[in-house]
Amino acid sequence: MKTQPVKDLSIQIHLNGLSFCILNKENATVEFLKHVPFEKKETPHELLHRLKTAIDTHSVFEQSFQNVICIFQNDLSCLVPKTLFDEAFLADYLKFNAKILKTDYITFDEISNVNAVNVYVPLVNINNYLFDLFGSFVFKHSSTVLLENLIYQAQSNQDTQFYVHVNAQSFELIIIKNKELQFYNTFQYHTKEDFIYYLLFTIEQLDLDVETLKLWFLGEIRREDDLFKLTYKYVRFVDLLDFKTEFKCDDTIEQSNLLQHYMLLNSFN
Repeated sequence: MKTQPVKDLSIQIHLNGLSFCILNKENATVEFLKHVPFEKKETPHELLHRLKTAIDTHSVFEQSFQNVICIFQNDLSCLVPKTLFDEAFLADYLKFNAKILKTDYITFDEISNVNAVNVYVPLVNINNYLFDLFGSFVFKHSSTVLLENLIYQAQSNQDTQFYVHVNAQSFELIIIKNKELQFYNTFQYHTKEDFIYYLLFTIEQLDLDVETLKLWFLGEIRREDDLFKLTYKYVRFVDLLDFKTEFKCDDTIEQSNLLQHYMLLNSFN
């Protein structure tokens, strides 16, 4: 009797879109990689409807999965040094930089190679749906996956490594030096002028030099995009992160899309 191949499913949940990745673990091949963008930010209720529609539309989700990982990408999160963390004060950590409700469910991820705890709000309606559909699964905040992997993959040297992870209407700045996190923050933007203002302001405040700084882009950005071209006007060294996944990809998957799905592809590690 032929056994079914062992596969994992990773889902990224964002108010601006959904992303899906299926990994065949037996041959280490990514068999399915898809992004579903939205024209506007959806409410949690609308997002659940969108997720159900996407899963019902594609027959690939009817197969069984050994592991299911859900990544929540939102700005309802806060990094807390492990030495200062107390699980009894989760809401207190978040309330100073995020709008939360008394009814919000708050949880946390431990980021071992940062020596910090990521406190955040997942979407309970999404979790309930995924549990009903797939059974037990793992969920994390997107910044947990992003930080863990960038620090793991960063070079062990004294140079400041400056990463910009671009999303629709938001971006994250991560600065790593000697494999240690120096800075992390998320910014909202609506225009390219907003984007470059926050970027250059951060560089100035951290006393970094645009002539010597090496800036690496990842996420939803290409060399021909306005954000890339505008940044290159002000920062001497700008490039896309040289991301090579350890997995093979199905012939139907464009290699140029891999950097956009950095967190999805690294969530299996």
